[in-house]
Amino acid sequence: MPAFQTSKSFIPYLILIGIVFFACGTEENNKELEQLLADIKESYAPDQRVALWNVQLEDNKLVGETDQPDALEKLREALAKNHQNIVSNIQLLPRKDLEGKEQALVTISVANIRSAPKHSAELATQALMGTPIKVLKQDGSWYLIQTPDGYISWVDAAGIHLMEKDELEKWQAADKIVFTGLHGFVFEDPSKQTWISDLVAGNILEVLEENGAFLKVSLPDGRQGLVEKAEVMDFHTWKNTRELQPEKLIQTAKSMMGSPYLWGGTSIKGMDCSGFTKTIFFLHGQVIPRDASQQIHEGELVDDSMNWSQLEVGDLLFFGEKATADKKERIVHVGMWIGDNSFIHARGMVRISSFDKNSPNYDEYELNRYLRTKRIIGKDNPNISSVEKALNFPTIKN
Repeated sequence: MPAFQTSKSFIPYLILIGIVFFACGTEENNKELEQLLADIKESYAPDQRVALWNVQLEDNKLVGETDQPDALEKLREALAKNHQNIVSNIQLLPRKDLEGKEQALVTISVANIRSAPKHSAELATQALMGTPIKVLKQDGSWYLIQTPDGYISWVDAAGIHLMEKDELEKWQAADKIVFTGLHGFVFEDPSKQTWISDLVAGNILEVLEENGAFLKVSLPDGRQGLVEKAEVMDFHTWKNTRELQPEKLIQTAKSMMGSPYLWGGTSIKGMDCSGFTKTIFFLHGQVIPRDASQQIHEGELVDDSMNWSQLEVGDLLFFGEKATADKKERIVHVGMWIGDNSFIHARGMVRISSFDKNSPNYDEYELNRYLRTKRIIGKDNPNISSVEKALNFPTIKN
């Protein structure tokens, strides 16, 4: 047999070698692609609470969804250059089947926003009446939404009113009031025998006209009723009078004393630790990040050695587990300093704790897990904005 001829018995071996080389090449390409997906996620959506990048490689196809158009474009450029054989079937949110209704307003006093589209899912956060939200997609009677602080979770359709962009802008430009009491109602008529909705501090409604001791208002979904003038304030007057002065912060925080702890809560109806600090600042015109592990990245470091003399009213104290050689730092709790070696926080209920061993409020438990204190008041905080800016309300009107 000539040397250049190949024996038929040798052909299967050549095929096997080809398969091995192909498999190795495919495996290497897949690893490279997986790393690309991980790098894009780290760059554009490192915190899935506020940015979505759920993209996976399945059977030589990229599937999933994202709300980050720049990240998707980055991926497409990389595929065109190095992975032309990969099919991309990634959905960019908001979904087109929302038919332009990619905005909504919260239309109940407190909307519970959950980690999955079902009532039994973990409560992730809450949003107050009048809060504009971005709608990303629908799943049955649930909507995946993003709140002004960036949080992405699911809300029941009953808690929001879907709108097109021009409808939302019209509502945002209308005359509005803020409910300033802790609890209240929108009444059907002046007799106050029947109410249209309950209200909590920070709820925002559209004003229609005056009616004696009441104001006629419209809820975001069009329901109308009466609120007592004494319990509300014109939005622009309200926002112009929000001050982060020590005595006012303490007064607001103490007004919620005894309020029950609620995991995921950010309202007077119930709040977790970061929901409490978030509510304090919201009622003073500031929208701060949702979770303690996000709030800790704002402001400037004040203390990390238990030197309480450095602290000022309004500083945020963070607690948790310190980093070790094999474990990252874990932030699990936050409270607000109120002076006199004391801070106010939500643990079980809103309470005051002290680092003074002689105080009846001495809290050894929190002292032992104290990490550091940050100051956000008067500092440059890129992730903190005014309520007016966060809700995209016009700044006109004097």
